Amino acid sequence: MARVLVTGANGFLGSWVVRRLIQEGNHVFPLIRKSSNLSELDGIVADYRYGDVTDLHSLLDAFHGIDTVFHLAGLIAYKKSERTRMENINVGGTANVLEACRANSVRKLVYLSSVVAVGASFTPDHILNEDSEYNLSDLNMGYFETKRKAEHLVKEACDKNRVDAVMLNPSTIYGPGDAKKGSRKTQVKVARGEFPFYTSGGVNVVSVHDAVDGILSAWKKGRTGERYILAGENILIKDLFAIIARCAGERPPTLELPTSALHAMGIFGDILATVGLPSSISRENAWSSTLYHWFDSSKAQSELDFKPRPAEMAIAESVEWMRTHGLLNKKDTSSIG
Repeated sequence: MARVLVTGANGFLGSWVVRRLIQEGNHVFPLIRKSSNLSELDGIVADYRYGDVTDLHSLLDAFHGIDTVFHLAGLIAYKKSERTRMENINVGGTANVLEACRANSVRKLVYLSSVVAVGASFTPDHILNEDSEYNLSDLNMGYFETKRKAEHLVKEACDKNRVDAVMLNPSTIYGPGDAKKGSRKTQVKVARGEFPFYTSGGVNVVSVHDAVDGILSAWKKGRTGERYILAGENILIKDLFAIIARCAGERPPTLELPTSALHAMGIFGDILATVGLPSSISRENAWSSTLYHWFDSSKAQSELDFKPRPAEMAIAESVEWMRTHGLLNKKDTSSIG
């Protein structure tokens, strides 16, 4: 029985990983903060340990006696105002995890990076893999840059034999419960037939079931110091919204929001933020929603026996969860996420 600790355990993906690890007979220690919302972990019986990835001393205690750490904790944001927090959590937090692993002689680290650390494309004819050159530095987007820096820290530690780690780059994860995430408010509106627009660009959809399979397989089979893209099917944003609407029995969005208009809205949103006014869009998420986040998971399929299912299966499960939990009712979405 392996003794495993999971950071970010109370998040959407983290809770799925915790459940699977328990099902497979491991002794699981979810790492939580005293102020953490534990709703994702309802019904889970485990040995909780308290700690914060930004507090090295708390990790030094929490990692004691642990065989493997699954590091999933991180902050996703697309606003300049969140850049410092992302640096502290995504980069500084990963540095602390590496140091706590070293100090406690943790045998294995499974680091959940993201496909944003690989990059994205400006056109649909360029599909990225683990060896693709990162091409978004000029955009200086906080989430992309901090996840990339954090992954570099893990890779450097592996190269210097400070840790035995594998790095995973999941794409956009869909499945039961994902609609609770704040980043999915638009998808819920699409499922209700309340969102008429779609943007240019594309996304890669992976099922949460397949992502978890890939994570556990990488723990058992992944090569030290290697990164593996856990990606499913590449689809256009237009097609993503059409599938969501179809699964919900609604009409799909029919109006393409011009890319130039979206970028103008993002710039205006940043201006509003500088004077303390709320805005639902920024320059960074305008760029993110118009790029092509298309990836090739051949390496994971070959080395980890990763077998992603079609995007529509993952999206259908997401929409069905929305339906059974009342999120498709025509009402305010402010409580979602």
